[in-house]
Amino acid sequence: MSTFKTQDNIEIYYKDWGSGKPVLFSHGWPLDADMWDVQLNFLAESGYRAIAFDRRGFGRSEQPWQGYDYDTFAADIKALIDHLDLDDITLVGFSMGGGDVSRYLANYGSDRVRGLVLLASVTPYFLKTADNPNGVENAVFNGIKEGLCDDRAQFVREFVNAFYGANVGQRVSDGVLEQSFNIAMLASLKATIACVTAFSQTDFRGDMAKITVPTLILHGDNDQIVPFEVSSKIAAGMIKDASLKSYANGPHGFVVTHKTALNQDLLAFLQRIY
Repeated sequence: MSTFKTQDNIEIYYKDWGSGKPVLFSHGWPLDADMWDVQLNFLAESGYRAIAFDRRGFGRSEQPWQGYDYDTFAADIKALIDHLDLDDITLVGFSMGGGDVSRYLANYGSDRVRGLVLLASVTPYFLKTADNPNGVENAVFNGIKEGLCDDRAQFVREFVNAFYGANVGQRVSDGVLEQSFNIAMLASLKATIACVTAFSQTDFRGDMAKITVPTLILHGDNDQIVPFEVSSKIAAGMIKDASLKSYANGPHGFVVTHKTALNQDLLAFLQRIY
């Protein structure tokens, strides 16, 4: 099993498929690197080196009590990049993973990065505040944490239905729902709860201004988890060289429901920037 150690000596699992220009994927909450298997396989077969990792506290990575903040997540990505000595990378972040790849660029710059892809990302700022009036009420995030503490298994089972839009008629297999539930239940309860605080309260608006690489932003227009209007639509206007596309009737988990379109859009973007 492939692993590396972070700056605070936490063991992180990763998968590394194919060869060519590297594409590094950061997963969403509360999943792990396995959410990317279709994309990893497609890009590896298309001549790219596709890499994904399990965030600390999730999947096969170590489950520390500390480190569930975006500066640490960005440092973990840097540790992986250094471990594999990657250069000319395209970073791809989904949902909360869009935050850590954005924070990586803000904290460490773009010397080793060719491009950025944000998929249904929580950037630039998820929480409703006086200067972010279109954000999501904090009571929503408190309710998520309460649900996790009370009955995580039931909360996750209901969450994955909304994640893929199965509760509003989106067609997704029982196998996908079961796999996502099983992946989510591998994570530590501590990490699962702490990451809700991280992705809801971290302000990435300053990070957006520091992104200078070509950026592709993709989002489903029927996203019940991270609404398009409060995230990608705003982020696209804040990033200098960003292009924005939405998927018709796309749920939050369009990585699965719209996988063919996503794969082609990723490939077209990579072919454009390399």
